[in-house]
Amino acid sequence: MTRQTAHAVNDDSQEAVGPNCRFCGAHCTQLFVDLGLSPLCQTQIPPERLDHGESFYPLRVFVCGECFLVQLAEYVSREVIFGADYPYFSSYSSSWVTHAKNYVEAMLADHGISRDSFVVEVASNDGYLLQHFVKAGVPCLGIEPAHGVADAARANGIETVSRFFGRQTAAEVAAEYGKADLVLGNNVLAHVPDLNDFVGGLHDLVADDGLITMEFPHLIRLMESNQFDTIYHEHFSYFSFSTVDRVFAHHGLLIFDVEEIPTHGGSLRIYAARAKTSGRSRSSRAAELLERERRLGAGSIRFYASFDEQVRETKRALLEFLIAAKRERKRVVGYGAPGKGNTLLNYCAIRQDFLDYTVDRNPRKQGTYTPGTRIPIYDPAVIDDTKPDYILILPWNLEREIVSSMAHVREWGCRFVVPIPTVRVVD
Repeated sequence: MTRQTAHAVNDDSQEAVGPNCRFCGAHCTQLFVDLGLSPLCQTQIPPERLDHGESFYPLRVFVCGECFLVQLAEYVSREVIFGADYPYFSSYSSSWVTHAKNYVEAMLADHGISRDSFVVEVASNDGYLLQHFVKAGVPCLGIEPAHGVADAARANGIETVSRFFGRQTAAEVAAEYGKADLVLGNNVLAHVPDLNDFVGGLHDLVADDGLITMEFPHLIRLMESNQFDTIYHEHFSYFSFSTVDRVFAHHGLLIFDVEEIPTHGGSLRIYAARAKTSGRSRSSRAAELLERERRLGAGSIRFYASFDEQVRETKRALLEFLIAAKRERKRVVGYGAPGKGNTLLNYCAIRQDFLDYTVDRNPRKQGTYTPGTRIPIYDPAVIDDTKPDYILILPWNLEREIVSSMAHVREWGCRFVVPIPTVRVVD
């Protein structure tokens, strides 16, 4: 397990002793945000371990003054985080499966992917996306290190190899299956501690005229919308378009196009290809986004310095709402037990004194307790039995899906509460 210390300097500069940048190697000294100590966000506690201790690790994020990569030190190894019991299954979000289906349809209609193509998804999870390529008759392969979710994909007929992705895996896959016409990864780029090995692997696996797409939360949107709860130990890096463009260029890849998409509170879908062999050129919207970030100041360390206080104010506002609700003897419960929810609960010190319980559609989480805060996780049907006054939506990026599926709670006057970017009550 790799550990790196990070101790704040007690002055007004907000400089701190941070890690070496995982891209360019420069020493990071500017603190981006300090969310205190938190357990791993997907380590739900079974009832028989409620009397046992947990390991807590720093959630202290830094920004590199050279390449402006925002990053968390590798306090916990990827093998520990994404082990055999990793409980996140993408298919439990219907809106996310629909998003994946729309992506596949676009690749088939607009980007030349066909039955003659070979598609590889990195971090393919339970096959939520590749199932749509399989139905279209497109040869494909999933690469997924978490054995439990990989087994679920294989059970659904999706060929999947269980290993972490990097240059070695890319070479092995290319040797066995051939190079890929499309390499894709949704919400994986932030999850890799060895960024250079991962992006280098993308270059090695894609065909000379092939296509790479990656989706990840946009750092600029994270800052604008105060999405601090998307920071947890699974996410090692947080990307502006300017920085990810620099990372890919270093490995011989041109990001020739980009889409700004609404998933996860505002994400980027980048389109990349081999710079020397693909014949691609930069699109106008990619050039425009680079210029927009330049005007915002994303290439200056000062741009990142005020985020920490912005986060503290959100914590104060949420606690003020919960304190007032409890003083009025209102019953507040949660919906969801996502990674972002556990960051929010632990940073704000929200336990059963504020939240009676939370619910989750994933049966692997039901009957367990949230890490750190020890809030019980139930089946969503419990909400109908207990009829709370407020439901705090922890996966706020799925607000529309959750409010729609739980619309009947309004029958007894229950209201939804969205914590990010500021506390908002939905009637």
